[in-house]
Amino acid sequence: MKRILAGVALVGTAVSAQAADLATKAPYLKAPVVAPYDWTGFYLGVNAGVGMGRTFTSHSYPAGGTLNSTYLQAEGAFGGGQIGYNWQTNAFSIFGPVLFGIEADIQGSGANNGNATLNNLTVGYNQKLDWFGTVRGRVGLVRGPLVSYFTGGFAAGDVKTSVTGTIPGGYSFNRTQTGWTIGSGVEAALGGNWTGKIEYLYLDLGNKNDFIGTEALRTETREHLFRVGVNYRFGGNGLYAPVPAANWAGIYLGGNFGGATGRDRTDATAGGVTDSFTLSPDGYIGGGQIGYNWQAANWVFGLETDFQGSTQRDNRTVVLGPNYAGYDAKLPWFGTVRGRVGYSVGSTLFYGTAGYAYGSVKTNIVTATTNETFTKTKSGWTAGAGIEAPFTLLGLLGPNWTAKTEYLYVDLGSTTDEFGVNGVNTTKVTEHVFRTGINYHFNSPVVAKY
Repeated sequence: MKRILAGVALVGTAVSAQAADLATKAPYLKAPVVAPYDWTGFYLGVNAGVGMGRTFTSHSYPAGGTLNSTYLQAEGAFGGGQIGYNWQTNAFSIFGPVLFGIEADIQGSGANNGNATLNNLTVGYNQKLDWFGTVRGRVGLVRGPLVSYFTGGFAAGDVKTSVTGTIPGGYSFNRTQTGWTIGSGVEAALGGNWTGKIEYLYLDLGNKNDFIGTEALRTETREHLFRVGVNYRFGGNGLYAPVPAANWAGIYLGGNFGGATGRDRTDATAGGVTDSFTLSPDGYIGGGQIGYNWQAANWVFGLETDFQGSTQRDNRTVVLGPNYAGYDAKLPWFGTVRGRVGYSVGSTLFYGTAGYAYGSVKTNIVTATTNETFTKTKSGWTAGAGIEAPFTLLGLLGPNWTAKTEYLYVDLGSTTDEFGVNGVNTTKVTEHVFRTGINYHFNSPVVAKY
């Protein structure tokens, strides 16, 4: 789970405010009266998404001899189906309607090519995830035709890890591994009995220690999963009043917190040995943002800039065989300047965002004879998407407050450093950022405009 589960808290915290009960704000909203939306009942659906692996691999050959330690980062698309049951209750009146549920899913996966090639490009590592499934509980806050939820439970998947170059023909392990999963999401009515959902899951399929002759291989299999899905509900009440677009225009200021993981493809050469691998600094992030929105009917256009401090770090990678080089890679801070284009569905804003990114890249490389640190400020681009909605915090905040859940992909380009005696390291710096934040809008309340 570790740091990236700050990203789990992202969705659950922010979307708990999605479509906050605007009917309590009589000065701004006079909604038609209809039967309350009820999520109770069975449902069946399909989903699709992308997975990003972060499997730490430690390999010694022979045991106690040459040591390689790196991350295998298999990634790819997946798709499948889910079935579940929801029960909605008003027993916890302080929170309003609460949803309890159980869901099971099965996925076919194309996540593969988690490659590293070490020991002068002669020893190769690869991992694949052919399928996985989960059985999870769900607990959520209901706001009419929208529910935000946390989810967690049992997970299983088919994991194939292979090693080539140390014994003739190499070897592999293909097995079903079990573990656990946790995550969060938001689900909303699309019309009739149909609903749509956006969901993040962190998948932990355990640690394995394998021995082939005098070789020892340890793998720690983890996955980050992002998916969208549609469900058909058999029961409950699907009636609700359509809500006009909220007012998003004006300046806003806020703060955010979350998690980030690097997927930094790296090539290193020293002592006549060349290795290709991935550095994977991950950790917490936090900072602030300021922006301005313009609005035309349901469409919202904006500019936003933010600055983040980061604890991201990878200090477990060891490569270059008998010459060895130990890495300590960090991203101490970064920032972005982005445009936003969104569409307001009632009081919920769905948006895409893209623009300029910059950040500090710090790499410490330790060899048998040297200890050197390289710090550079790099620039590049970023793109992502998010959801923003009113945030009342159990009625403690007013209608000018909103919460957002956001994903960003950050590309800071390549950096090249020379270390030791004729050592050269080149790293392509890319980041996956998951965060939640709150904003205060100065111009007017973010409420529906009847």
